[in-house]
Amino acid sequence: MMRKNKIFVACDTVNISKVKEIIEKTKNSKLKVGYKFGLEFLNSKNGRRFLSKLKNKIIFADLKLHDIPNTCVSAIRAIKDLKINYLTIHISSGLHALKAAKKFSNKTKLIGVTILTSLDDKSLREIGFNMNLKKLVLHQARLASKAKLDAIVCSAKEVKLVKKVFKKEIITPGIRISGKDMNDQKRILTPKQAYKNGSDWLVIGRPITKGNIKKNIQTLIDHLD
Repeated sequence: MMRKNKIFVACDTVNISKVKEIIEKTKNSKLKVGYKFGLEFLNSKNGRRFLSKLKNKIIFADLKLHDIPNTCVSAIRAIKDLKINYLTIHISSGLHALKAAKKFSNKTKLIGVTILTSLDDKSLREIGFNMNLKKLVLHQARLASKAKLDAIVCSAKEVKLVKKVFKKEIITPGIRISGKDMNDQKRILTPKQAYKNGSDWLVIGRPITKGNIKKNIQTLIDHLD
C-alpha cells in the first residue's frame, strides 16, 4: 500500500460552522488528515464542547505551553478529558518543564516547538538571542531528544538539520502550495519540498481553508503527484 502524505489542517477560527465545513470538505482517501486547533479555539466555550464530542479524528492542540513545570503539567491535566492526540510545548520552557510535561502527557504525543516560522535571524537578535537560527534550532532539537519528546515542530528548511539529532516525528508549518503568499511567515517551503526534506506532517492553514476548500485540497494532491 502506498504511504499517504500526512497533513494537519489548521482550523484558525472559532466559528464552529466553519470548522465543520473544513472537516467535511478535507476528507480525502489520498491524504491522512488531522486537525490543528489553537489557544483561541480551545479557550472558547463552544470550541471546547465541540472537541469533546469530536470522534475518530486526529486532534492537534497547538497550545504552545511556555511556563514553569507545575503550570505546564496543570494545563495538560486541564485538557485530559478532550482526548488530544498531539500537544505543543515550547522547548525554550527548559528541560525540567519538558520532562515534567512528558511524564503527565500519557497517550497524548508531546511536540516540542523550536523557533516559530514567523522569526528569522534578525528577529532573534531583536529579542536577545546571540546564537544564529540554525544553531539554536539544533540545540533545541537535542534538548527535545533528551526530554524524550514525541515530535518536533520546525520549519521545513531546518528538517534535515533536526533529523541529525532527533529521530521521531517532525511536523512543519510555514507551508505554501505555490511557494508564494508568505503572509506573516518568513521561512516557508512548498509541500513537495518539505516532504523531500524529511517532514512527517505538514501544517497547512490558509492555502486550504481560504476560498474553495475542496479545490484547494485537490490542488495540493496535484502538486504532490
